[in-house]
Amino acid sequence: MENITLNVEGMSCGSCVNSIEGSVGQLDGVESVKVHFQDGRVDVSFHTDKVKLKDITDVIEEQGYNVA
Repeated sequence: MENITLNVEGMSCGSCVNSIEGSVGQLDGVESVKVHFQDGRVDVSFHTDKVKLKDITDVIEEQGYNVA
């Protein structure tokens, strides 16, 4: 299991939090996802044998956010 913290730009409201947590959390292999809205961070725990970091960042960026 890998734990990462992503810097995400473009989050502006609570709906952004729900959107990111919901979409990333649905990926097979993601154990947990927690958005820290005020800090612009997203913590993700995932199984690298089931999901790749690029899959996670792609899902976030497809929603219109920028992963720095």
